Amino acid sequence: MIRPDTPHAILLLAAAALGLAPGAAAQEQEAKQVVRSRDDLPRHTYEIDLIPSELFASRAAFMLFAERVAEDTRTVLSTYEIEDKATRRELYGTLENVALLEGNMDQALVYSDKIRELQEKPAAKLMSGLVVRALVSASGAASAEDTPGRRAAFRSHFAASVNELPWDVVQDDVEQMKGSMEIISENLLLGVIQNQMDPAVEKTGSVSGELAQGLLNMRTVVDVVLPYKEQIVGVLQTYIADNRTEKADIWAARSVDLSADAELEPVLVAIWDTGVDPDVYGSRMFRNEAEEADGQDNDGNGFIDDVYGLAFEWDGARTTGALYPLAETARARLPEMTQQIKGLNDLQAGIDSPEAEALRQQMATMEPDQVKPFIEELGLFAIFSHGTHVAGIAVERNPAARVLVIRQAFPYQMIPAPLFKEDAKRWVANMADIVDYMRLQGVRVVNMSWGLSPPELEGMFEVNGIGADAEERQAMAREVFDILLDGMQTAFSSAPEILFVPAAGNSDTDATFDEFIPSSIDLPNVITAAAVDQAGEETGFTSYGPSVDVHSNGFEVESYIPGGERLPFSGTSMAAPNVVNLAAKLIALDPSLTPPEVIALIEEAAETSEDGRRRLINPKRSVELLRERQGAAEE
Repeated sequence: MIRPDTPHAILLLAAAALGLAPGAAAQEQEAKQVVRSRDDLPRHTYEIDLIPSELFASRAAFMLFAERVAEDTRTVLSTYEIEDKATRRELYGTLENVALLEGNMDQALVYSDKIRELQEKPAAKLMSGLVVRALVSASGAASAEDTPGRRAAFRSHFAASVNELPWDVVQDDVEQMKGSMEIISENLLLGVIQNQMDPAVEKTGSVSGELAQGLLNMRTVVDVVLPYKEQIVGVLQTYIADNRTEKADIWAARSVDLSADAELEPVLVAIWDTGVDPDVYGSRMFRNEAEEADGQDNDGNGFIDDVYGLAFEWDGARTTGALYPLAETARARLPEMTQQIKGLNDLQAGIDSPEAEALRQQMATMEPDQVKPFIEELGLFAIFSHGTHVAGIAVERNPAARVLVIRQAFPYQMIPAPLFKEDAKRWVANMADIVDYMRLQGVRVVNMSWGLSPPELEGMFEVNGIGADAEERQAMAREVFDILLDGMQTAFSSAPEILFVPAAGNSDTDATFDEFIPSSIDLPNVITAAAVDQAGEETGFTSYGPSVDVHSNGFEVESYIPGGERLPFSGTSMAAPNVVNLAAKLIALDPSLTPPEVIALIEEAAETSEDGRRRLINPKRSVELLRERQGAAEE
């Protein structure tokens, strides 16, 4: 139940895109301890005398800290057998960062090459380490004092590498890298440190290994990457301009439009998300005719004001309202926030729009004390608009679909409120009630574009200064997570007639290894969706792994936001409702279908890529399979 897709990811997107964050692998040793999930990895706690922003400002103190982190990282690599490549990339990335900060360019290149070998996505393998290799090449081309000469050499080497990239493979990643570089700045990163890390360390006097990795990433971006920001952006801009062609869109030819079909059965689709604006969808909304928004339980079903569905707070307390409530001050800012979100989307897509330019200018002049309100406002808008956007994708071109709302609040603050054991138990009871309610109303398909993992719970405890050390936070998070996981599995299993569709997640990792829920849950009535782009290529952000069943469009997908305006959003949050859309159309055509039968029609029609990584849904073919089945039954 952590945030759905929000702009928080932009803060370290540049580091990840440049190959400075994720990366690591194991050395040959005997009797290594096998790591089967991320939670099996050891936790580290680093006592520090300075708060992170002060540590960040002291080169000498920071390098001593960095070496402690590097030593623990080397120990993990030599002690544990880690099959998960994303985790190994992370660990090597930490060592690469330390080598870069120490100026050990040859060693940094060794780690960079190891990270590239471990990349699993075609575009990521091609782009991995481009900046590091250019830095290494430039380091021997001019003296350390000749900054203009070094920058010119860097640009030359970087441009040579970038210009060799196949545009059709790397287009999305290049555009996102350029957008990330344009908005990243030292003040932005300092603002994150001061507003998220400092308060925690003031309470505990320590940082976890995960926060330590974050500090190393940010220090590397500031010291090593940002001096070449102008060159990186310039090269990428030229490459984009020289190659700009839109990818072929495979989805239009596969789409199914039931708008003209008069013989459809109504299908109730639940959007379990941040809330939906009823005014946008009007008559397409589920409406409990026996209920009124008057603070009473008019129909006696135990839920107050369940006019469009149910609503809950972050801690599981029951509330009311189909749409996330905004204070008047926030509501007055909606026009400006819409422009900012559009600017952010355009930057990530490499589009030089007026909104993108305005956001670039705003972030270029931002002071550290302005970061918190800026990030939290973006997060609030994302929460406010997310569910409405998801709903539009789920019901598009299906007049038989109706939307029932399961709204839950998500934290958008930089220091989110943690979930405790009591909250988890409350949520387990809520899950049972939610599934019972959906069964009562006749829900057939549920969209779940959000997720939660044990490390995220640990992170919430840490930024709130809760727990004596990382090991204690791990134990606390594990207890909360297991309660939620068991409750969710029980709730899903209790409704075999309802199809649940989770989003895989946007962490570019194995969702099963990371234990994300609900996406890692394996049941006959669950189908998990990962994201590809308009051409069917795997997106750089999408999670993957054995729990992923199919892939659908999750890149720059246009849909409604509250108020009725349309914007493109990217994420597996957009991929999941595309699968829901297909499932709901199949059920509208044949309401007798069970969840396993719907899943079979979707999976049998899906096309597996040559590398076996993607199973692209084909709505048109799924409908054809259904028609063939119906025809055979009539004979």
